[in-house]
Amino acid sequence: MFLSKNIKTTVILASVMLVLVVLACTKSNNTTSIPLVNVNFRVYPSDPAYNKLQIPGGWVYVTGGSMGIIIYRVSENTFNAIDRHSTYLPDNRCRVYVDNTQVTAIDSCSGSKWVITDGSVMNGPASQPLQKYACYWDGYTLTIKN
Repeated sequence: MFLSKNIKTTVILASVMLVLVVLACTKSNNTTSIPLVNVNFRVYPSDPAYNKLQIPGGWVYVTGGSMGIIIYRVSENTFNAIDRHSTYLPDNRCRVYVDNTQVTAIDSCSGSKWVITDGSVMNGPASQPLQKYACYWDGYTLTIKN
């Protein structure tokens, strides 16, 4: 028995929708397994301990996150905070550090590099960016949280 054209179209569309839903709900192999750690603290860039954050391009290490956090001041009103836990083979628990360029974070285990301004991968073998945290700046207080 032949199906009408409308029924065939409906069946095809329903099949495509089902495939898209299944794909959207499937966990990607590219996700990292950086431990989810509660982050919610404040930093005062006017505090001498954070004086490097008083100007754009400045950065500091702080305690928090999975393996520490790098806070980077992008502009007068914009900050970024990224976890120091390498996203390349995260179970190895390698910590990234800022190199001599002052704009690149390096994983000493794999040699992977990330840009500290936003945590994006500069070169691998890592393929995932560093974990970012939300930054809220009111002109005096920088709040970092997830």
